[in-house]
Amino acid sequence: MSLDVAAIRQDFPILQRTVRDGKDLVYLDTGATSQKPRQVLDAERRFVETSNAAVHRGAHQLAEEATLAYEEARRTVAGFIGAPAKELVFTRNATEALNLVSYTFLNATLKRQQDQPLPDGADRFVLREGDNVVITQMEHHANLVPWQELSAKTGVELRWLGLTDEGRLDLSNLADLVDARTRVVSFVHQSNILGTINPVNLIAQRAREVGALVVLDACQSVPHMPLSVSELDVDLLAFSGHKMLGPTGVGGLWGRSEILASMPPFITGGSMIELVTMEKSTFAPPPQRFEAGVPVMSQAVGLAAAVDYLCDLGMTKIHDHEQLLTGRALTGLEEIPGLRIIGPCDLVDRGSAVSFAVEGIHPHDLGQVLDDRGVAVRVGHHCAWPTCRRFDVPATTRATFALYNDESDVDALIDGVRSAQKFFGVS
Repeated sequence: MSLDVAAIRQDFPILQRTVRDGKDLVYLDTGATSQKPRQVLDAERRFVETSNAAVHRGAHQLAEEATLAYEEARRTVAGFIGAPAKELVFTRNATEALNLVSYTFLNATLKRQQDQPLPDGADRFVLREGDNVVITQMEHHANLVPWQELSAKTGVELRWLGLTDEGRLDLSNLADLVDARTRVVSFVHQSNILGTINPVNLIAQRAREVGALVVLDACQSVPHMPLSVSELDVDLLAFSGHKMLGPTGVGGLWGRSEILASMPPFITGGSMIELVTMEKSTFAPPPQRFEAGVPVMSQAVGLAAAVDYLCDLGMTKIHDHEQLLTGRALTGLEEIPGLRIIGPCDLVDRGSAVSFAVEGIHPHDLGQVLDDRGVAVRVGHHCAWPTCRRFDVPATTRATFALYNDESDVDALIDGVRSAQKFFGVS
């Protein structure tokens, strides 16, 4: 049974508006941020209007209600990825989650150098001369720059897997890059620019052989396909709420219990402590250890409502629907003369992000023409400059499809590109 897109669209107030002199909005930029259904907006508003108080702090009724709602949200969101609540840390976004992981290595290394105490098992995060970190050439800057910074501060070598012309990982030298001195392998599940879905278990298997930790950026996969951390052989996984119908300012870091327990804290302060004196402090167990200060309360409640919305529709149905739209887009765009798909041209191991370049038209100019027709796409390097350089393009136009898009949205994109060619005289 397919999705009832017309009914779904009624849940999204912003999709009822018009743009550019009364044109219907065709929103194809979910890869940057998703729109929010009324159920999410109402849940967040209801929390603020009825139970707003600092969680894990007060003894009054509002504080109890807020804490209960916050921890229930944790259980709901953790359950969505097949994890127990105790293994989910709420962060502001996936960028913060990935920085949390990279700073774990930095903080553990510095503390060891100063003979400072570390949690049991934290030696796995201590970097030594000759160690290396492995990423890929298709990473979003959020999973590239933090590791560059770690390399600059500690001297650890940064390595990366390259890309094939088709837009998939070149795994021919995986065994050489991931060696006995590799401490962490961090990579994206689904590329935000290429749409490529990477072979997680294959890469993780090699990491396991050398004892390296495995970190997965799942921002573009968690909202679009059924996913369970119990089936992914990774240690840590990051995602963002605003890409999965939830509020901005909330994301998550899942980690295996024993891994989180061995990690020193990232941000310190209130609510993440166990005992504080003027001389030293000890820290709470996870997940509270990584949630210093007043946490993302109403945002977490809103994210739980987004999870409920997705579950009610069914992630398999959502994935199948988006695959149909992606296939239609790939077929239609490939028929346009002078258009080049940047990434896989079929549906094998690929998601709903479709990036392309049109000969003779700069992506920003193409984006303006599409915008004039009410079609909202992303143009630029998509926070993936090295990927663009690999394919020798300064930028691309990217359309990303979601559960509230239908075939008419795909057709509007294709018609808009053809119209732009005529406008610029390159057809």
